[in-house]
Amino acid sequence: MKNSHLLQQNLSRRALLQAGSIGLGSLVLTGMIPRFSTAELTSARQPHFLPKAKRVIFLFINGGPSQFESFSYKPELKKRDGQESPRKGKLLGPQLNFAQYGESGMWVSEAFPHMAKQVDRICMLHGMQTGSNGHETAIPLLHTGDFQFVRPSLGAWIAYGLGTENKDLPAFFTIKPTRTFGGPSNFGSAFLPSAYQATRLGWEHQDIKKASIYNLQPTMGLNPGNARETLRLTQLMNEQLLGQSSEIKGVMDSLELSERMQQSVPRVLDLSQETKETLEMYGVDQKPTDDFARQCLMARRLAESGVRFVEVMSSGWDHHSNLDKFPDKAASIDKPVAALLTDLDQRGLLDDTLVIWTGEFGRLPETQILSGKESLGRDHNSEGFTGFMAGGGVRSGLIYGETDELGHKAIEGAIPLADFHATILHLLGLDHTRLTYRFGGRDFRLTNVSGNVVHDIIA
Repeated sequence: MKNSHLLQQNLSRRALLQAGSIGLGSLVLTGMIPRFSTAELTSARQPHFLPKAKRVIFLFINGGPSQFESFSYKPELKKRDGQESPRKGKLLGPQLNFAQYGESGMWVSEAFPHMAKQVDRICMLHGMQTGSNGHETAIPLLHTGDFQFVRPSLGAWIAYGLGTENKDLPAFFTIKPTRTFGGPSNFGSAFLPSAYQATRLGWEHQDIKKASIYNLQPTMGLNPGNARETLRLTQLMNEQLLGQSSEIKGVMDSLELSERMQQSVPRVLDLSQETKETLEMYGVDQKPTDDFARQCLMARRLAESGVRFVEVMSSGWDHHSNLDKFPDKAASIDKPVAALLTDLDQRGLLDDTLVIWTGEFGRLPETQILSGKESLGRDHNSEGFTGFMAGGGVRSGLIYGETDELGHKAIEGAIPLADFHATILHLLGLDHTRLTYRFGGRDFRLTNVSGNVVHDIIA
């Protein structure tokens, strides 16, 4: 074999690891090594039954957005503003005006004028429920179905069930996730093979224009030619070990994928390829939308290129006080989200792309008490809040579920978290009871031992 004499050199373990880590091998050494061939692990697979959706874009509104200032109009709460609450404290009416829009007559607050034009594409869910009122448990619950133990994330389960549509891109991608309240476990693969964890671009609060994918490019000053030689030498050494361990093939495939990603990922994330009209529609280079607009446009480009699950996050929605700032926060995402739905529809992608918008919980209808003083804000509410889905086989223009007249709790059309997850998997053609992975002597699944598909919201 050409250059095989190189393999006979007396390389120390440290030198071998350095040779891999300074080039493309660093992607493997930071957690991309699966137990089996990556090509086999992430190759496209058939769902359990005919799917409605092929991919997901998950818009996570981190902090618990208030439904009373967004999409859940409560006239009785407005009427009783300032009165004693039947639970505790004083009732706090909606701080913004609402109006009905579209053929569906959905109520939308004045904080979302662009989203108001999209209501007939949306399936509004007013009976969302989760099992915790604390960020530290509710966020892992939303992402993994559990908070007591580290479990695979929703995106990892979908990547495991369906694989990727593009061999040059990961199946699961996350943009600017939070470091806290679960952190990497919210986009991790836990006991699933690591090939199913997300590729991450940036962190929460980082300017998206400065965000990068760690180790996507060669480090330690290697030029492209030296990087290729490093990869070639590493693969030559790996070939010598193929007969000793079947896991080496997985390492080799991961290295090849990482090299392809160096070309494919920057190309997909390059927004300069978009038209001026598209950039303006999303709000790129506009205030206050630029950062989230870029994320939503990247999500569309990733989904269009074959990535199965893309998560985009907007943070800063924890309004225990300063609820008067809610419109400013809403303005940062209103135009980009509306543009994403329009763009997907115009490209013929909305029908088989499931778009999800939700926080980890919602808000209570009472005034917040902080340090014994009344504040213009709301506390957490996990018993009844609002999120929505669009595209991907859900019924457009549907208003599903309802909370009581003050908005404390879901009284009809309740969607517990396990049902929410089961329905997402069902839309992708996956039976949540059959999508299992054996670990530690038992079969695990995203929905644990519960979960019912909400068929009423499916077209």
